[in-house]
Amino acid sequence: MKKQDKNKLRLWQDRLKTNEAAYDGETSRMDEREALYAGTNEMRPIVQGERKTKAVHVRNICAEIIEAQTDSNIPQPKVTARRKQDEMKAKLIEDMLRNELDRMPFEQLNDIMERTVPIQGGAAFLVEWDNTQRTHFTIGELAVSTLHPKQIIPQDGVYTGIEDMDYIILKIPQTKEYIRRRYDVDVSDESEEEPDIKGTGGDTTANDLVTQYIAYYRNDKGGIGLYSWVNDTQLEDLEDYQARRLRRCVKCGAVEPLLTEPEMDAPDILLPNGMSTAAEVDFDAAADALARETRPLPLRGGRKKCPYCGGSKWEETEEEFEEIPVAVTRSDGSTIGGMVRREEASDTETDELGLPVVEIIEEPTKVPFYKPDIFPVILQKNVSVYGRFLGDSDIDKIADQQNTTNRIESKIIDKLLKSGSYITLPDEASIRVDAEDMKVIRPGNAATKALIDVYDLQGNVEQDMVYLSQVYEEARQIIGITDSFQGRTDRTATSGKAKEFAAAQSAGRLESKRVMKDAAYAALFEAMFKFKLAYTDEPRPVVSNDIHGNAQYETFNRYDFLEQDAAGEWCWNDQFLFSCDTSAPLASNREAMWQETRMNLQTGAFGDPAQIQTLILFWTKMELLHYPGAGETRAYLEEELHKQQLQQQMAMQMQMAQQQMQQAQMQRQQNGGLDMQTAQAVIQRAQQDAARDSGQTMGANAPV
Repeated sequence: MKKQDKNKLRLWQDRLKTNEAAYDGETSRMDEREALYAGTNEMRPIVQGERKTKAVHVRNICAEIIEAQTDSNIPQPKVTARRKQDEMKAKLIEDMLRNELDRMPFEQLNDIMERTVPIQGGAAFLVEWDNTQRTHFTIGELAVSTLHPKQIIPQDGVYTGIEDMDYIILKIPQTKEYIRRRYDVDVSDESEEEPDIKGTGGDTTANDLVTQYIAYYRNDKGGIGLYSWVNDTQLEDLEDYQARRLRRCVKCGAVEPLLTEPEMDAPDILLPNGMSTAAEVDFDAAADALARETRPLPLRGGRKKCPYCGGSKWEETEEEFEEIPVAVTRSDGSTIGGMVRREEASDTETDELGLPVVEIIEEPTKVPFYKPDIFPVILQKNVSVYGRFLGDSDIDKIADQQNTTNRIESKIIDKLLKSGSYITLPDEASIRVDAEDMKVIRPGNAATKALIDVYDLQGNVEQDMVYLSQVYEEARQIIGITDSFQGRTDRTATSGKAKEFAAAQSAGRLESKRVMKDAAYAALFEAMFKFKLAYTDEPRPVVSNDIHGNAQYETFNRYDFLEQDAAGEWCWNDQFLFSCDTSAPLASNREAMWQETRMNLQTGAFGDPAQIQTLILFWTKMELLHYPGAGETRAYLEEELHKQQLQQQMAMQMQMAQQQMQQAQMQRQQNGGLDMQTAQAVIQRAQQDAARDSGQTMGANAPV
C-alpha cells in the first residue's frame, strides 16, 4: 500500500466523470434493452392521442429471437506454432487451455455472454490471477469472470479496440468485508455509489456493498498500471501491476520468507542481492543461508524478523529479474539456472605486481520475469459497427416491431372482450336477471313482444392477425432467423435436403456473430496463456487423450518456454498463434459424429466392411466418440481376431509338419529305406515345434 495520493485520486475521479458523460448515451439504453428482453408491458404511442401505455398481454418476440441464436458450445482452443520445433509446445498449450476451460465454470460464463452480447451489442471477459487460490503444491490460479457493459467505461473517442486505449475503467460491486480482507482498508462507513450496475432495476442500495472502481492504464514503459478506489478512499496504486513483487527488508534487501515461527540463530553471510558481510564469500555457508530462508523466522513485536540483519521493516519492490540458485529441470530433461561463477577485479586488493586481485564471485542465474503487458479486459462484440465501442444490438433492431406487436395484441384483446350478445327490450318490458335457466319476460302486449331481439356482436380481428404475422416476420428477417433455423415447420422446404439448405442459409447470415465470438475467445486464450506463463511458478499437471482415447499426463512448466538468444540473453518464447477449432462444434455433437462414422464404414473409408480388422477400427472410433458399449464390442472383435490368427498359425504348423513327413519319405526312398521309428520321431518333433510356436504366439498376442 502506498500513501493516499489525493491528486491522483482526483485525477481518476475526473476521468471517470468525463468518460461517463460521453458514454451516457449508450448506458441510458441498456436498461431499456434488458426490459424488452424480459418482456416489459410498456408501450410507446403510435398515433397521437393514445391513452393506453401498458399492454395487458405481451408476445415477447425479442426473447424468442435472442434465444433462437443461443449457442451452448464453448469454442475450443487451437494453437499454431510459428517454428517447427515448437509444435509439441503448441499442443501442450492447447491441452492446458482445455483443462482450464474444464476447471472454471465456462458453461455459466458462456450462457451469460450468449444473452448479454446480442442484447447489449457486446460484453467482456476479465482475466485475473488469483493468488489466494492455494493448494499444498501450488500457489495461485487463473480466474475469468464476465463484465456487463454497464460496468465498463471506455476511453472516449477510441473505438478500434481496448488495446488501443490509454486506460479503461471498471465498476465492480464488492462487499465491504472483501475490501477489508483484500486491501486491509476499512470502508464500513462508505455507501454504494452505483447500485444499478448489479443488474436491471437494481436501484436499491445494499448496506454491505460498495462500488469499487478499477482503472487499468498504459504506463510510460508500455506495461499496465492499476489504480483502484472506493468513493474518496484509495485502495491500490500500482504503476506496473503485472510485474512480480516481493517483500524485502528495508535495511538489507533480503526477501521476506513465508514462515513465522521463531528460530534463534540467523546467518550473517550472503545476502540475496549478492552482497556479503564478510571479506571472503563462503559458498557452503551461502547455500546453507539460502536453505534457511524456508525455515521459521523469529518474531519481533508480532512482526517477522529478517534472518540476515534482524530488521523488522519490509516493503514491496518490483522485480525485473528472477534468481535461480538451484538448477531447474525442464520437461525435455535439460536444466537451466544454478550458480554462475564470474571473475571480477578487486577495487581494494592488489597482488605482488600491483595488479588488482581477481576474485571469483558466484551468483545465481538471473532471468527476466515474464509480463503479459496486455489489458485484462477481453471484449466480445455482437456485430462490429464502425465508430462504436460495442457492437450492434439485436434488441435495438427489433424494438419497433416489439412495440407494434404489443399494440396490436392489446387491440385484439379489446375487440374480443368487447364482443358478445346484446338484447333489446321495449321500455314497457322487463326481464329478470339471475342464475336461473328459465328467464321471465313480461312484454305487456304482442306489439311490444315484437320489439324484443338479440344481437351477436363480433370484433373483426382478421386484419389485425394478418398484420401481427407480418410484424413478426419483419423482426425475424431483420435478424436472419428462419423456420428451419428454429426447428419449426417450414412449408417452403419440400425435402429434407431443402430444409437443411434453408437452415444453412440462415446460419450463414449469423456467421458474423460466431466469427466475433471465436475472435473474442482466441484473444481470451492468448491472455490465459500469457498469465499462466507469467505467474505459474510450479509445474502444473495437464491431462489429454491420445488417438486411442487413453489419458496422457503431461506437465506445463513455464521454464520450457525460456530460451537464450544468439547473444546469450534469456528471453521468453510466446510466439504462438491462437484461434478457435472450427471442428469443435461438430465434434461435440456425438449423434452427428456417430452417423458420420457409420457412413464412412458403409462407404468403405475404413476398408472392407466384411473384414474383422475394419470392424475393429470402426468400433475403436465409436469408442472415442463415447458410443455406449463400443469398448466391449471392440474387445470381443479383437478376441475373435486373435482366435483366427491362432487357428491360421496352427494350420501353417500342421502344413509344415506334413511337408517334413513327405521330405522324410522321399529321403527314405532315396537312401534305400528308413525305419519306422525314425519317421515317427520326425513327425513327433514337428508336432512339438508346432505346439511350442503356437504357445509362444498365444503369449505374445494375448490381449492386455
